[in-house]
Amino acid sequence: MLALCLCLLAAAAPRASAAPSPAPDRGRTHAGAAATAGTAASAAICDLYCDTRDPAVAVGPRTAATATVHGRAITLVLSDNDVMGFANIAGGGQGDEVWLDRSFDGGRTWASGSKLGDTRTPAGATGWRTLMYNVDDWANTGVGALRACGQASGQPEIACTSWARVNRNAATPSTAAATALMMLYDKKTGLFESNGWWTGANALTAIIDNIRISGMGSYAYAVPTTYDLNKNAQGGNFTNNFLDDTGWWGMAWVDAYDLTGDSRYLDTARADADHMNAYWDTGSCGGGVWWSSDTDKRYKNAVTNELYLELNAALHNRIPGDTAYLARARAEWSWFGSSGMINGSHLIADGLTSTCAPTGQTYTYNQGVVLGALTELHRATGDNSLLDTARTLANASTASSALNPSGVLSDIGEASDCASDGATFKGPYVRGLAALDAALSDHPYSAYLDRQADAARAHDRNGLDQYGPHWNGPFTLPSTGHGCQQAALSVLNAAQQD
Repeated sequence: MLALCLCLLAAAAPRASAAPSPAPDRGRTHAGAAATAGTAASAAICDLYCDTRDPAVAVGPRTAATATVHGRAITLVLSDNDVMGFANIAGGGQGDEVWLDRSFDGGRTWASGSKLGDTRTPAGATGWRTLMYNVDDWANTGVGALRACGQASGQPEIACTSWARVNRNAATPSTAAATALMMLYDKKTGLFESNGWWTGANALTAIIDNIRISGMGSYAYAVPTTYDLNKNAQGGNFTNNFLDDTGWWGMAWVDAYDLTGDSRYLDTARADADHMNAYWDTGSCGGGVWWSSDTDKRYKNAVTNELYLELNAALHNRIPGDTAYLARARAEWSWFGSSGMINGSHLIADGLTSTCAPTGQTYTYNQGVVLGALTELHRATGDNSLLDTARTLANASTASSALNPSGVLSDIGEASDCASDGATFKGPYVRGLAALDAALSDHPYSAYLDRQADAARAHDRNGLDQYGPHWNGPFTLPSTGHGCQQAALSVLNAAQQD
């Protein structure tokens, strides 16, 4: 996708970065996007080559984006094989200015990479070009994007192309989306955009799943970085006063354990399950885990209890000789299945009132986490009725016209932002559905998952493989939030897996 930006330059404060460098995947099929932190514009970046390489030696240069200003054509040219790009201005005359901007957060800021290679068209020429600059700062795991900007001599307007990047780490739709999600990863905090505690757990899970499904391990550094920087945050061991937050992180560390075999991740998942178990209470509604440990926020809701079920069943499946976690999972499902949160249409309400009546909207994530939970419990027990129940629930949610207008998944009243809690909801839904589909021999939801991924790719992404909130369009890219990208990566992972 090519886009025109006619603007006056504005710069925002960059982030700093430093981390070990894994080997990048040398995907060759299409462009993705990513980044983390800024690098001082005065410091040359070296990758395969160092900044300021001569464009005459570029291998396979291609036009990535264009713009115009006062009759001048501005072009961003990328060389995938060099992992570099340069800017070109044509159709003008002496004094026309052209340069590159380089961003390490997906085009949100570029103060540390502004006006790279700034140059002017010399006398007697109608156009000029910059030297080549690296797209990525791979030594510091900073994966970036470039745009070309220019200005006609004597004119105030500046035109910039859309942001674009080379095809590194973009061999499949899912790896391209993973690259775009990692542009929002802040290595200083080990979180995405330095915010979103529980949404960060979902984003990390989507990255881990992509490593497992695609085989591209370029972003595996996020797992230990997140763990090391946040293990002692909040309540420690990724606990806090919201028990669903603890459940999301517990499942992320189960996923990390499956990927790496590192027992510290499983130990933390156990600590998370034990923390949640402390708030299992039979004195209200006969059982269930409270949403919050704060007495003024007492609420028994679906997602907290679904996560408690899934986490305990998952731990049993990974701990030889366990009986305690399995007993908890059995008790949870016995209570949840009869709690009234599952209605006669096999859709799940958000939670229970103080009088134990079902209440709240039918959110997509409540329909999905339970599918993964029942799949884990079936693995633990061999009880095929659990898969039958999960299939009934999945049939209801995939067929719901309220949740699938025009056949494409959408939360009821879906907002046009990526920073709210709701922007993340569809990710856990498709993950749970994919887990169930993999456990069923006929794979009944494969076509549904493919349809969601195809819709998102066709209607809800830009040239950097950044995704917006509405998989069936229209495409918008809010200025903040990683929830949309996490959800899109999750559905692309699911489609690649099926």
